[in-house]
Amino acid sequence: MRGQIIYSIFLAILLLPIVVAEPSSVIQITSSSTLEKNDIGINSGSISPDGEAVLLVGKDGYAHRISAIKPLDRSKDIELNAGTSKEFQDVAWHPRGNTALITGESGMALRYDTYDHSISNVNGSGAVNGLDMTSVAWRTSGDYAYFGAVDGSIWKFSEGSGFEKLDSYEKPSPVSDIACHRTNNICVVVTLNDGIAVIGKDHHVTWMGNTNSETWMAVDCADPTLSECVAFASGLKTKAIHLNFEDSSLSYGKTTMVLTTLEGDLTGVSRGSDSSSLIHLTPFGLVRQQPITSEAYAQLVYSDVEEWDAVVAGRAIKLTWENKPLNGYFITDYGNIIAFQPATVEIDNSIMTMMILIAVAVSVPGVIIGLIYMNSPFLQRKYAERRKRIWKKKELQRSDNRK
Repeated sequence: MRGQIIYSIFLAILLLPIVVAEPSSVIQITSSSTLEKNDIGINSGSISPDGEAVLLVGKDGYAHRISAIKPLDRSKDIELNAGTSKEFQDVAWHPRGNTALITGESGMALRYDTYDHSISNVNGSGAVNGLDMTSVAWRTSGDYAYFGAVDGSIWKFSEGSGFEKLDSYEKPSPVSDIACHRTNNICVVVTLNDGIAVIGKDHHVTWMGNTNSETWMAVDCADPTLSECVAFASGLKTKAIHLNFEDSSLSYGKTTMVLTTLEGDLTGVSRGSDSSSLIHLTPFGLVRQQPITSEAYAQLVYSDVEEWDAVVAGRAIKLTWENKPLNGYFITDYGNIIAFQPATVEIDNSIMTMMILIAVAVSVPGVIIGLIYMNSPFLQRKYAERRKRIWKKKELQRSDNRK
């Protein structure tokens, strides 16, 4: 009876729910500066293909270039004059890195030239005059760029032919983001309420079924070795999009996944140094999503940002980049530039954690085996018989030695 009681107690302990540790930061903020003393209203930013420059755009025609290597050094800034007070929404570098496209409200479609840092209208921009543009991206060959608009329309652009509207089947929901695969001329478009579309190498647009029930915020084609891009939706949801490079109409979405261990909501995405996606969270936080494994890991949690600076913690991340793994910078909508590096690890805690894990690994199997033995008359009988045989064998050996 006593054995049964002990067995029940240990079984109850083993069946207790496992408490999952709260996500913790693996990076820490080290320093920061601001571009201006007032709120700039940055909406977007883009890293040059060589990784050396960052273009920032925002409200009231704001356009600015900073160093990606030393972004806290204001002497390396280049003030750009866009010649407009219209609000800019997005910016995209050409794959060769000599120019970049800037787009925004009222049909703003401009080109930045690194040669003289000038900003000018692109060819054929009159076709989108008055239409609020939301997104722009170059496909990998650099021959065409794609623009998205607030009315859901999608446009292709080249300097030779100007603008041409692609999709005849109207989707009234605003285009949230456009991303193109890094090695193939195929791109993915996400909208706020009308789902996801794929643009093939022939500019054909295919809308994917069963994707219009989510609020899609961003899309990224982070890993060039995969035939996939990943779309990100409100509610911490992600969906891998399998791309058919030869026939884009055969592309399809995989099962939607939810990042259940995280708090807050996602607002955008940047590119990590290891071909991962860096998900921006509100309140202020960062998550790394690995496209190959579809796993996500917290990089910076809100409580650590709040402890560092409660005011900055209330602002939104607009761009993140890494110059090497876990070392990089944030840009906020206000204009904060924030440096981060790997978080300091407490050695004592790590050793204690390892000791606990080893102790659990050793003790739990022993407890289970002991409980099985205590409640098994068969095993107890077999063990007693074995002990008796060993005792008799030793007695015979002693008798032989006396002879």
